[in-house]
Amino acid sequence: MPQINLLPDNVHVDVGTIYCIGRNYIKHIQELENEVNAEPVLFLKPAASLITQHREIELPAFSSDVHHETELVLLVGREGRNVSEDHALHHIAGIAIGLDLTARDTQTALREKGLPWTVSKGFETAACVSDFLPTQHFQDLGALEFSLHVNGELRQQGDTSLMIFSVPRIVAFISSIVTLEPGDLIYTGTPHGVAALAPADRLDLAMGELRATFTVKSA
Repeated sequence: MPQINLLPDNVHVDVGTIYCIGRNYIKHIQELENEVNAEPVLFLKPAASLITQHREIELPAFSSDVHHETELVLLVGREGRNVSEDHALHHIAGIAIGLDLTARDTQTALREKGLPWTVSKGFETAACVSDFLPTQHFQDLGALEFSLHVNGELRQQGDTSLMIFSVPRIVAFISSIVTLEPGDLIYTGTPHGVAALAPADRLDLAMGELRATFTVKSA
């Protein structure tokens, strides 16, 4: 079972379900020519796809177009079912920055056939995450800025104030469908600027005091 690290006491937490929200930033929706949805687009990744920066990203053999998607990640710390938006943050124990990797060519082919996206989103190392800081470390989850540099070049800049669905809305939505459990992770969607990865790429993620570096395995 994969684990994440909750700072500052280096508490190791077993990871449960990984929930992901798609299409949560207007410019990202536009760059992929998707539609804006009235409700959050929800999908899952297997816990086995999660890695921390101690392990390299492995590009799957079945894809030639794996994209990085940089995101704010939430750690659920308290069980919740039908959680109201007003109480949503009481259920979040930690905040991190992460990567939702997507085999874009595979995803496109599956969508055209009306099939699920799991293969394109759930392959080995498809979910990357930094260490977590306690939620109370952040004054306002609706005003967080984060970034991704690839090989020293700025690729993505995110601002949670631009999310279509806020953190409380996301927590309320997921918990209206299924009970959230301690150790669950929630990826909240990516801003524009997604692009393909190549062997030996170095990815540097930053959000305030949080930093993480991932490298893509060489060919």
